[in-house]
Amino acid sequence: MEYSQEVKKMCTVAKGAYHGPAPIPEEGKWVQATEIKDISGLTHGIGWCAPQQGACKLTLNVKDGVIQEALVETIGCSGMTHSAAMAAEILTGKTILEALNTDLVCDAINTAMRELFLQIVYGRTQSAFSEGGLPIGAGLEDLGKGLRSQVGTMYSTKMKGVRYLEMAEGYVTRIALDKDDTVIGYEFVNLGKMMDAINAGMSANDALVKFTSSYGRFKDAAKYINPRHE
Repeated sequence: MEYSQEVKKMCTVAKGAYHGPAPIPEEGKWVQATEIKDISGLTHGIGWCAPQQGACKLTLNVKDGVIQEALVETIGCSGMTHSAAMAAEILTGKTILEALNTDLVCDAINTAMRELFLQIVYGRTQSAFSEGGLPIGAGLEDLGKGLRSQVGTMYSTKMKGVRYLEMAEGYVTRIALDKDDTVIGYEFVNLGKMMDAINAGMSANDALVKFTSSYGRFKDAAKYINPRHE
């Protein structure tokens, strides 16, 4: 290490007491983090690409500085799904510092990693006050039994009004309208459960019927429309 002549000529002044960094909450403990291995926690965050045309929701479960679990959910760009596949494989096993400085292929996923890094190292995780943190696998709970992202897709025009396309419950097949053409409910298919049933041997038609449900005053409708074709 080199010092300038100006510094070399300075007299030495003793440093006062050192109390370490301010402690941060981590999995039910207060931790004075000085190294990456001191960091643990589970958290979620959102990232966006430079043109702001796509977004990524990233969930990380970090134990002793190492990413043990990653859930990558993307929307807005077809290429992002392939980037998510690569990022999910890349992230686990890396320290959060390594992950922060790794090209995760998609700009939105990179931004999500940056935002999560800040939350994690500042002790702002969702598991900050949960004793022992959350087990590996907690990220899957966000997806529910069908292991599908909680997605809402709606479209509307001034001339023709709204179309519900997908709800958290599932893929919308019909919208219920009253006599004034106001939406009063919808019918949906739980695609995750339907595909599980088909994979288990149930016929596609039977699975479609079994996992089709409705919400609201669907049965009281004056008419029904297909949101994709009417």
